[in-house]
Amino acid sequence: MTYEEILANARGNMGPCKVCPVCNGLGCKNTIPGPGSKGTGTVAPRNYNAWQNIYLNLDTIAENRGVDTSLELFGRTFSMPVFAAPIGAVGNHYGSLLDEGTYTKTLAQGCVDAGIAAFTGDGLKEIFFQAGCDAMSAAGFAIPTVKPWHRDLVFKKMDYAKSMGAEVIAMDIDASGLPFLKKMDPPSGPKSVAELREFADYAGVPFILKGIMTVKGAKKALEAGASAIIVSNHGGRVLDHTPATASVLAEIVDAVEGKIPVLVDGGIRTGYDVFKALALGAAAVLIGRPFVTTVYGGGAEGVQVYVNKLKAELSDAMEMTGCASLADITRDVIRYE
Repeated sequence: MTYEEILANARGNMGPCKVCPVCNGLGCKNTIPGPGSKGTGTVAPRNYNAWQNIYLNLDTIAENRGVDTSLELFGRTFSMPVFAAPIGAVGNHYGSLLDEGTYTKTLAQGCVDAGIAAFTGDGLKEIFFQAGCDAMSAAGFAIPTVKPWHRDLVFKKMDYAKSMGAEVIAMDIDASGLPFLKKMDPPSGPKSVAELREFADYAGVPFILKGIMTVKGAKKALEAGASAIIVSNHGGRVLDHTPATASVLAEIVDAVEGKIPVLVDGGIRTGYDVFKALALGAAAVLIGRPFVTTVYGGGAEGVQVYVNKLKAELSDAMEMTGCASLADITRDVIRYE
């Protein structure tokens, strides 16, 4: 199965998603429910375009040692610095071809088989989070991601995740902007540093905060005890008019000063984009929408095909810029024009 065949198989089977040749946010615009971004629908395209405005510095005067794309993080070794991003309620946004359980199990297992890992999602229905944890257990590793519900519900979900063997737990704090969280009673949504510190302590495993877009937010995440942060604007789905993640990544990395890993998502589509994110200081990246397409269009094999494509592109970028390992990918290997 080729990547093009996966896209062809997925077309017509993914609800509002058109399975565009390039997943740049233009075809779905502001389609919600669906894969689009909020309001004007310009944030997802902005995320994508920002990576396209970064270029690689070709340099092949280097020792021919081959390249090593492997990453050590969260006490594990991964084949490359890429994770599948958490997406919940896929049936609502991508069509009823796959239910939550089938999607998450296929994604989690496909990622593990490919040497990477998936973040699994959460949602209004209890089954969404449970399906992710069940998939994590079946695959051997995944990172369940809980939304910023009220305190007792967060604890309940964390308890379930830990009972299923979670080694890492994440919270997409930016999900505060989703409409259904705004209507919750007891109130859900934004959390104080003290509340997040309580969640980090209660987790008992590394606790990741996803949805950091400012230096100020990164410093608060550090204060709250986060084990890692993910620079993310939720694919443009929670707040219109936000900057691209690529445009804020370097300043956030600098502010964190290496105290915790900084990951990033938003518009990353190729191994070349992965390379650019690493050059700006990210430890790894998350990719969302394209992994949904690979599962809908090719199942676990589709995940493997896409990961292989990403790895080949990342390896190419590393070899042609003189980077033998991820540690060699520094800011001097990229430029802006």
